[in-house]
Amino acid sequence: MGAEWVEPGVMTAVGKHAERVGGLPADAAGIARVVQGLLIHEFWAGAYGVTLAEPDRDRVNLRRAEQVLDAVVGRDDRPLDVPREPDRRVATNCRGFSVLAVALFRARGVPARARCGFGAYFTPGWYEDHWVAEYRDGGRWKLLDAQIDDLQREQLGLRFDLTDVPREQFVVAGDGWRLTRSGRADPDRFGLTSIHEAGAWWIAANLMRDAAALDNMELLPWDLWGAMPEPGDPVDVALFDELAAATAGPDLAGVRRLLADERLRVPAEVYNAQHGRKEPLA
Repeated sequence: MGAEWVEPGVMTAVGKHAERVGGLPADAAGIARVVQGLLIHEFWAGAYGVTLAEPDRDRVNLRRAEQVLDAVVGRDDRPLDVPREPDRRVATNCRGFSVLAVALFRARGVPARARCGFGAYFTPGWYEDHWVAEYRDGGRWKLLDAQIDDLQREQLGLRFDLTDVPREQFVVAGDGWRLTRSGRADPDRFGLTSIHEAGAWWIAANLMRDAAALDNMELLPWDLWGAMPEPGDPVDVALFDELAAATAGPDLAGVRRLLADERLRVPAEVYNAQHGRKEPLA
């Protein structure tokens, strides 16, 4: 089970860096250590004593793992398992940590996929927009939060295993949709507290991102396309009910059938809301 998520996709191929990653760890804890030694979260930089210049901050818009590794070795070409000093790491976000972790898992033959959803361990009472990696181990799928290192773990007061994040702590977007549709959770608690935005529209948008990631197209958190709602937009409840059902499990054939719908299909170009323009994915 999981053969569909062993071969790299457009975003998770390491390309010219295959030899560099070949000797890296294949276990979740080892992969997390490698990723944490190469990347720095743009919003946590200050906690490491780092002030990001604008060119560094814009690296969060690198979509492909190969591009991220280009940036890593362009700055410091030592072996990838040598941790860089925080100010020598490449700026990214939770999606970047997750996609690189998935790329490293797959490079070692471990089934893995990026998941878009919400973390319950950042702000009490809230489900914050977040990405993690999901990997196959011991006959089941486990969640790895490759972003959370010892410093963040301590500041957040986390006690659970970050290589096996409990499902109530990280809620994939489809589960968030079902929780709120059934009345078991408040949709206005799903979003991003730092920008004071939340709601069913955000869950629906992340559901589209999660479905695309399951089909090996892991897009940026601010890439927009198709029926993806924005604040104030009506949400096609029936469409997202169906998409949430397909991502449960997940049913990859069902996900792909729905992604063939023009409302959900990932186009060759998406709108990068941070850059304010359409950008090609190839």
